[in-house]
Amino acid sequence: MNIVIVTPDGELYNEQVESVIISSQNNGDYEILHDHLPIVSTIDTGYVKMTMGKMVYYVVVINGVVENIANKITVVAQDAFIGKSKEKAQENLVNIRKARTEENRKRNVELAKAEKELKKQIKMTGAGKL
Repeated sequence: MNIVIVTPDGELYNEQVESVIISSQNNGDYEILHDHLPIVSTIDTGYVKMTMGKMVYYVVVINGVVENIANKITVVAQDAFIGKSKEKAQENLVNIRKARTEENRKRNVELAKAEKELKKQIKMTGAGKL
């Protein structure tokens, strides 16, 4: 089976796997094996466990959709991160989200400064007065 995992940042994973376990807080757990019936499901907060021989990988998923048709599994997620264990994947995702939150905070501060400067310039030039 082929599994593709994508986020708004692009393709995170695209490989052949033997089995996939989907775990979601609201929907519970289920496994997708070769020739599984077509399925579409959601993942609110959970993970995708992928098995390839002795190798096992986890992708922590926040807000996603899973589709399986003809042994092609597609996961579209708002946010996701891969790791060799659920805990490592979750830890990496938390670290990335913290970094994004800090980056957004800095952008908001810069935007507020630019907005303040623009208002000052408009007032000084008298623009906006008819």
